[in-house]
Amino acid sequence: MNELDFSGRQVLVIGGSSGIGNGIAQAFRARGARVAVCGTRDRAADYRRDDGSDLEGLDYVRLDVSDARAIERFAPAFEMLDVLVLAQGAVVYRRGEFEMAGFRKVVEVNLISLMACATRFHPMLRAARGSLIIVSSTAAFHATMGNPAYSASKTGALGLTRTLGQAWAEDGIRVNGIAPGLVDTKMTKVTTENPKRLEGALERIPLKRLGTPADMAGAALFLASPLASYIIGQTIVVDGGLVL
Repeated sequence: MNELDFSGRQVLVIGGSSGIGNGIAQAFRARGARVAVCGTRDRAADYRRDDGSDLEGLDYVRLDVSDARAIERFAPAFEMLDVLVLAQGAVVYRRGEFEMAGFRKVVEVNLISLMACATRFHPMLRAARGSLIIVSSTAAFHATMGNPAYSASKTGALGLTRTLGQAWAEDGIRVNGIAPGLVDTKMTKVTTENPKRLEGALERIPLKRLGTPADMAGAALFLASPLASYIIGQTIVVDGGLVL
């Protein structure tokens, strides 16, 4: 038996159009799952590979998770759901999160939409006795001086993972999370494209390299598989040792 074979399973990755979510989506597809992804652009053709998007073989649908009513109205093309991955994320740089408009924008996407999406798909996950995976960040474990909303929202995501894990276990739903460290995506270009910042970041990572979406996908596959059948409410830190 191959515990990492997801043939016949339906997976939905919200925030799966690029970056970490896209890497997770493609990993499930490579292991036999039918995978749908959500992003904010109108069409799959609006994404480019050089932005970290590989939508080949994935079912794409637009969903703006900052719009609560859009989540409520969202009508998936599938009738069953085995795995839901919530990988949506937002950040505002240049101290924009110290302004309330920026703070609310980030919290809406990084925290409030997690609960909205989780409850929207709860009935389908319960019917399948499925798995919910919430992607947070190592920012939940340390201060991020220029990004108070990002840090607060990711800390909240850890708490939400624990609580939903406890609350939904009786429904047969396993809720767990992943906390990525510094992963090479378009969201982290403010660091990865600044040689001085990148050098400083790599010095703090024991493995001396950036993470990749594929690194995060390994943890997601494990958490959704029978190998993790007795794990609930936990968030696995996948950071090359950054928070040590």
